[in-house]
Amino acid sequence: MAKVLVTGGSGKLGRAVLKDLVTNGYSVLNVDQTLPKDPICPTVRIDLTDFGQVAQAVLGGVDERRGPFDAVVHLAAIPAPGLFANSRTVANNVPTSYNVFEACRLAGVKNVIFASSETVLGLPFEAPPPYVPVDEEYFPRPETAYSLGKLLDETMAAQFCRWDPELKIVGLRFSNVMDIEDYKAFPTFDADPKLRKWNLWGYIDARDGAQAVRRGIEAEFKGFEAFIIANQDTVMSRSNMSLMAEVFPKVPHKRELSQNGTLLSIDKARRLLDYNPQHSWRNHV
Repeated sequence: MAKVLVTGGSGKLGRAVLKDLVTNGYSVLNVDQTLPKDPICPTVRIDLTDFGQVAQAVLGGVDERRGPFDAVVHLAAIPAPGLFANSRTVANNVPTSYNVFEACRLAGVKNVIFASSETVLGLPFEAPPPYVPVDEEYFPRPETAYSLGKLLDETMAAQFCRWDPELKIVGLRFSNVMDIEDYKAFPTFDADPKLRKWNLWGYIDARDGAQAVRRGIEAEFKGFEAFIIANQDTVMSRSNMSLMAEVFPKVPHKRELSQNGTLLSIDKARRLLDYNPQHSWRNHV
């Protein structure tokens, strides 16, 4: 039974990740400052900005919560721009990621998955995207302090992997995370496509986000790779051609657009992670 440490497992995506990993036979330890709503697995409450506490957890030195761990999943962070002052967002998120990466290096953990963000693609797309569907091939365009922090996380991850050729770090650029209860609002989005243009009408069902984490753990490549993680459809009933003609008429199409397929390309995740979204809002409204 593989043993996985998850940071931030008490959050919206984190709870789905804990449930998915436990259901699929992993032994899981959650590390967070708050307890989850459901006791899916043991939780240790630590401050992830304190390197000593992070290192003790990852090295397996917490009483009754011993390692070693086969993989570490790092989800904990201030989860979006504008929730705190910019300086606090960066001062929390970037050092926390460094602490996790460095603790994994010291512990010899070679399998690390972390939550990056779709925001590195240029969200909220006040400046139009370079093309659609957007993908991982163009250089990140952070527009907020939060997004800049995620780019710094990805940059650190690449350098940690350069230092250790045996290390694998997977950065998952999650789209807007949704639970089933969020879907009741989706039919209203068609009335004004500009309300959701900020991320090209994308989303990720928390259950499929959890699947992507598990696929990342199980992937066998080495080095750093970043992946867009979205569902395979948009939040809209309107067609992509209609949406693009109205909102982004000058943005080139990299390929022929499907009726409602995601404009946040998940091709790379399908190819390298065997990621295959299973859930759609259309099945819940």
